[in-house]
Amino acid sequence: MTQRLYQNPVLAADWSDPDAIRVGDDFYLVASSFHRVPGLPILHSRNLVDWTVVGHALDRLEPAAEFATPQHGRGIWAPAIRHHAGLFWIFYPDPDRGIFVTTAPAVTGPWRRPRPLKTGRGLIDPCPLWDTDGTAYLVHAWARSRAGFNNRITCHRMSPDATRLLDDGRTIIDGDLIPGCRTLEGPKAYRRGDWYWIFAPAGGVADGWQTAFRARHIAGPYAHRIVLARGDTEVNGPHQGAWLDTPAGQHWFLHFQDRGAHGRVVHLQPMRWADDGWPRIGDNAGTGPGTPVRSHPVPVVGSGGSAADVPANGPAPADVPAPPSPATGDDLATGQPGPHWYWPANPRSSWWSPGRPEGLRLTCVRSTAMADLRELPNVLGQRLPAAPATVSTTMTLHSDLPGARAGLTILGRGYAWLGQERTATGIALVHRTAVAPGAGGSAGVGGFEPSAGPAPAETDLARPVPLPAGQRTAVLRVHLGPGAVCRFAAAPGQDPPVPLGIPFVASPGHWVGATLGLFATAPPGEGPAGHAEITRFTVVGG
Repeated sequence: MTQRLYQNPVLAADWSDPDAIRVGDDFYLVASSFHRVPGLPILHSRNLVDWTVVGHALDRLEPAAEFATPQHGRGIWAPAIRHHAGLFWIFYPDPDRGIFVTTAPAVTGPWRRPRPLKTGRGLIDPCPLWDTDGTAYLVHAWARSRAGFNNRITCHRMSPDATRLLDDGRTIIDGDLIPGCRTLEGPKAYRRGDWYWIFAPAGGVADGWQTAFRARHIAGPYAHRIVLARGDTEVNGPHQGAWLDTPAGQHWFLHFQDRGAHGRVVHLQPMRWADDGWPRIGDNAGTGPGTPVRSHPVPVVGSGGSAADVPANGPAPADVPAPPSPATGDDLATGQPGPHWYWPANPRSSWWSPGRPEGLRLTCVRSTAMADLRELPNVLGQRLPAAPATVSTTMTLHSDLPGARAGLTILGRGYAWLGQERTATGIALVHRTAVAPGAGGSAGVGGFEPSAGPAPAETDLARPVPLPAGQRTAVLRVHLGPGAVCRFAAAPGQDPPVPLGIPFVASPGHWVGATLGLFATAPPGEGPAGHAEITRFTVVGG
């Protein structure tokens, strides 16, 4: 029987900075979430290829008042997940505050309120290690933007219950002493036999590589090798992730690749341990760094399988579809957004409710930020798919307040939106855009810094189209094409949508990909401003 093949990326959307573990026959993955709420998404798989969102470890960000408005690029950076002493543990950094720990008896929760383990600015990428003798350690990296330095890995002894650190810490790997090494970060600590291992990326988000370090003692000295790099592939910056094994004895490595507006997508690489004791990752028949595979047989989870003898990097057959990111569309049958949706700030319960008939009702929240969606806290979003897709929704605006608006948006450093706006004479279809700050509408990889300057104002991409008298419903659509090119279309009522405006090139946000979102808002003032009802939201590939 021919074994099923998978095609990379296995998570074709912005599930950034992945870390993963196996517990029995189940795999669990956690990703960074930055300013998005709920935070710390948790995914589940039985084969490392097909993933489902099963929850989040954080339902709000703290301090709650500060995260009541979008704090782009701040919040929750790269986490680590482990299972130890009957508990699930997540260690995560807030680069402005320190390293925090949360635990739960089950991966679906309830997750305890996070407690600080190490406070300070610039502390990032924590990972625990419980040794075979009961000793516990914490390793972490540093963010130059907060600490003033980076490119080094620090290790502390830690109490086994992870409530406190037992020493002041020491640098166990200094990237400045390694020729060609820069931006060493994201350490994941393991023990295999008599060796301590630190898997750590270097070289930066867009163009980096994966390094493996090993030593006989946790404090070093460490030898190192680059074990995964781009080579002659199209996979830029293949690094930062997790080493896993299966009950069948296979070994695998999950990592991300930055795709600009599509964020950091997740790849799965076969891995084996060579006779010299070093890992071989991806397509690697020699002693140099491996390169990413395009497709590969799906991991054997049961006993009796082996990945070592399976050819890597073969061409992807026509019957091997790129897997979708988990749960993109939403029938909104319960009136509640599914677990793949998020907000750019701590949400308020008044922002949404079940609609009538079945559907989602978004309140037209009055806001001084209504003219700039980047600063609007009540944008309900999900990750932009990395594969071509067509997104459609039916929206009805119920508001008699001039200036009230609701729409479908592609939101990053720059954004475009298509929707409805209440004018003095009725409701009109509008299509507007705002270019990225200081970028002329085109954005590079890696997000933007607050110093980029004031955000340009919205401009019309098409002339407003008045809806027929008494008409409040419209079909909104956007086609997501190669190169993150977005083409919008709309129509009143239930008519087939027709193209509107000009193509828009999506851009990433601050350390995140673009958001595919819905919103409803209104000018500041007192009293209710109406609402919008969304009765369906579909994402169809192609």
